[in-house]
Amino acid sequence: MADWHEEVWAAVPLGAMPERFDQRRELLLADVIAGQRVLDLGCGDGRFSAALVGAGASVVGVDAAAEALRRARKHAPEAEFVQVDEGAPLPFGGDSFDLVWCGETLEHVVDVALLLGEVRRVLRPGAMLLATTPNHARLRVAGEALAGGPLERRLDPRADHLRFFTAHTLRELLSGAGFEQVSVIAVDGPPLLRRSLIARAR
Repeated sequence: MADWHEEVWAAVPLGAMPERFDQRRELLLADVIAGQRVLDLGCGDGRFSAALVGAGASVVGVDAAAEALRRARKHAPEAEFVQVDEGAPLPFGGDSFDLVWCGETLEHVVDVALLLGEVRRVLRPGAMLLATTPNHARLRVAGEALAGGPLERRLDPRADHLRFFTAHTLRELLSGAGFEQVSVIAVDGPPLLRRSLIARAR
């Protein structure tokens, strides 16, 4: 699995901006308080870690790809970065973080339930997971299926997305991981065709 993560990052051009970066950064920073310890889970090239540092947070970024972390250390030298193995426990004690940011990461994870259980463990009581992921609402998928090409690209076995969520399935997954206050909303596009999900869970 480690080689696969490295291949994915080798294909990402240097300087490529994360998808909908400005919109997602604004979302994230609205929930950050200076002085909080924040885990950037699936930190990628570190641009969100840098934004968190700029907001006064103490940041730990983790990723499964060494290449992602190499880039992240350049974007956010003040943050701490840790490489993790897919499917392994997060290398932090319980109740370690005030916020976990998981932006466009869950769709790349093999065992999402295991990862969310680990997120719940490392969050302090009452602290929040803030996550975004693509939305696969029924009407959107039906339209892609009728068009042919879009659905085939989405489901290409060589693509890096391993998991596909609706608001309902993401809500159920978070509840099953032990989160008691779960909110999942669809955004970005017209009703029934919205492209993204935002989840907040405590």
